[in-house]
Amino acid sequence: MTTITQINIDMSLKLNFLKTLLLAALLATPMVGLAGNKMSAYLFAYFTGNAPEKEQIHFAYSHNGFDFTPLNNGKHIIASDSIALMKGVRDPHILRGHDGYFYMVVTDMRSSLGWASNRGIVLMRSKDLVNWTHHTVNFPTKFAGTNLANVTRVWAPQTIYDEKAGKYLVYFSLLTNDGTIPYDRVYCAYANKDFTDLEETPRIFFDYGQAAIDTDIAQDNNGTYHIFFKTEGAKQKGLKQYVARDLSNWHSWKMVGGYCQDTNHAVEGSGVFQLLNGGWCLMYDCYMAGFYQFCKSDDLLFFKAVKNTEPQGAFTPRHGTIIQITNKELKRLLKAFPNTSK
Repeated sequence: MTTITQINIDMSLKLNFLKTLLLAALLATPMVGLAGNKMSAYLFAYFTGNAPEKEQIHFAYSHNGFDFTPLNNGKHIIASDSIALMKGVRDPHILRGHDGYFYMVVTDMRSSLGWASNRGIVLMRSKDLVNWTHHTVNFPTKFAGTNLANVTRVWAPQTIYDEKAGKYLVYFSLLTNDGTIPYDRVYCAYANKDFTDLEETPRIFFDYGQAAIDTDIAQDNNGTYHIFFKTEGAKQKGLKQYVARDLSNWHSWKMVGGYCQDTNHAVEGSGVFQLLNGGWCLMYDCYMAGFYQFCKSDDLLFFKAVKNTEPQGAFTPRHGTIIQITNKELKRLLKAFPNTSK
């Protein structure tokens, strides 16, 4: 005879089995956008060179993550003189936020005035990847009365969402001319809620013990953070990596041995993104050789070069970053920044 208790147990087992199947199906589903559209393409934000007219924000798109087509016939999509105090920007980092916004931070700099010519960064935010708000953070003004008023460069800012704090953390390399920051050291600060300013005085994010620039962070599927950066000191230059479970205490991070790049060329500007068909890509700017190199990895620890992107026509990318986008987002970008040249 079947009892009420047995029926309840059977139903509970069935419900748990269905929940397991549903969870497995969700985990097997490709990444989707906030509107429910599947990710189907990639967006590359970059600048194109050291001349003032090339220190602008450019976009390019790809369907495979390796072969890119510039938007807007290769012309800039945001003019530097409309957003930056120095009338030039470099190193754009683009991020899909947790709140329906896209975020972009850039170095406010004009290299023709020298490599120590920038004094701040630009914070940008958009709902549609087309229209962007922008706000400058000038360190001598913002942090007057502190040693940060003496910065000679604020390089390659990037942003990551801190789930514990519920805020966006901006990190960048700093150098001062008063000796208090004697080499490029990586600092960080939370942005305010509307991403118009830094809400605190920057603090040390990590100290490699010698110059470190171009930090980029990726979080793998197990929740481990992979912190990539370029060492610029007297030792061999190249891309190094820390791994960590907690970004708030760099003393607990572990250094991965060796260098990440799969080339003998000088490199900078590492950028990591997840591929649509699984795995990861590490890209970097072989700035002396004049090309970008793309590497694949299954674990974010070992990388194999698979593609060199040589400058072609209007596509001459320098230090930038890539995110996945939906087909709807790509169509919107193509409409706003069409390629009309033949």
